[in-house]
Amino acid sequence: MTKVRFFATIAGIFAIVFAFSALNFITKAQETSIDKDFNAKSPVIARGVRFCGADHDPARIEAAENDFTDRLKYKIFLDAESAAVATEIPVYYHVINKGAGIANGDVPQSQIDAQIAVLNTAFTGTGKSFRLVSVSRTTNSKWYSLRQGSANERNMKNSLRQGSADDLNIYSANLQGGLLGWATFPSSYAGNPKMDGVVLLYSSVPGGTAAPYNEGDTGTHEVGHWVGLYHTFQGGCTGSGDFVLDTPAEASPAYGCPGGRDSCAGGAIDPIENFMDYTDDYCMFSFSSGQSTRLNDQFALYRQGK
Repeated sequence: MTKVRFFATIAGIFAIVFAFSALNFITKAQETSIDKDFNAKSPVIARGVRFCGADHDPARIEAAENDFTDRLKYKIFLDAESAAVATEIPVYYHVINKGAGIANGDVPQSQIDAQIAVLNTAFTGTGKSFRLVSVSRTTNSKWYSLRQGSANERNMKNSLRQGSADDLNIYSANLQGGLLGWATFPSSYAGNPKMDGVVLLYSSVPGGTAAPYNEGDTGTHEVGHWVGLYHTFQGGCTGSGDFVLDTPAEASPAYGCPGGRDSCAGGAIDPIENFMDYTDDYCMFSFSSGQSTRLNDQFALYRQGK
């Protein structure tokens, strides 16, 4: 072995050790995934707009991206896994209700099946598909009136979650605080596996009553976070935004379906049709090529076989 190759190997090993050490910080920081300032300034569902509880904290996002970038530098490890990256993701669906009937959150099987179908349509072209493995139904009034980051959320997930990092657990309940949903990111799994998953407002599934967010794309949006995507408006008009080059920057979330919106002067038209914006369900219909690459890299690095 030449000296150059020897020192390159040693440098690679130290970089990998550093990256995995940094992950401990990242996963602890991401356990609470709602940004309180953003929440305080945002309108709630009752006023007719979308609000997701995903992380907006710049420090946590920067730490996660640094770890992701470090891992991608050593693509020999990613490439070794990529050949076997899962295309079909098992789904465990947990219905939390306060009694019988859809008015009490007891989502029928037909709506659950429709939600899975919406996910499969939305993720066509990304290399990912979804297969419903099981449905659990739990009557618990405390878990039903669910707040993000609460003891009830932790108790619910610790009791119900199934599978490992590459299994998707979806929980539906009557979410509080004006939220349509929230999700954990791939890099947070290792530090807190039981909290991993997606939480949805029960009435946002296809055929629900949370119009105009009742066609199932709250599920698509939150699963987008679960596979590693940020909001298209992340960071506004400057900076790294959502870390995807082919999604134009947005100054702020788009609501409704404002065709031709250009919130960053001189830039491209806002990607209001993207699943990671805040537009109405009927307005959303795409992930970009760059988002597809990112979500597959994130899945391979943080979820596949973990």
